[in-house]
Amino acid sequence: MDKLLKLLDENARLTNAQLASMLGMTEQDVADKIKELEKDGVIRGYKPIVNWEKAGRECVTALIELKVTPKRDLGFDEIARTILAFDEVESVYLMSGGYDLAVTVNGKTFQELAMFVAKRLSPLDSVLSTATHFILTRYKERGIALNDVPTDERRFFEL
Repeated sequence: MDKLLKLLDENARLTNAQLASMLGMTEQDVADKIKELEKDGVIRGYKPIVNWEKAGRECVTALIELKVTPKRDLGFDEIARTILAFDEVESVYLMSGGYDLAVTVNGKTFQELAMFVAKRLSPLDSVLSTATHFILTRYKERGIALNDVPTDERRFFEL
């Protein structure tokens, strides 16, 4: 199962025939296993990694650090559920360290995301503070290089 999941994570467009060949299984066994993994919630969806800059779409992404007060008997789950319901929110993670939740949001402009934080996220009861970091350039997403980053051709010599 781990090998199948790893292969799908690397390239979800592989056919069942290709996966079967790589794993030494039959196509039907692969199809059955994938169906089972989807039913059990292990596989939650299939999504391409898109370089929106090259697609010509205006898109701004921000990573927001949140310090929150967890609710008694519910911990961080209630505030996380509230936050993930917003359309702008791409991901929500419970973190260790200096803040509690990391929230990734998308919008059309910096102003749109700033207003989302100011008018919708910050006023939530459990939110104590926010720190917003705008992503300026995406170089790599989920292991895939998005932009051709020129390599430095200069050589360094010790004297």
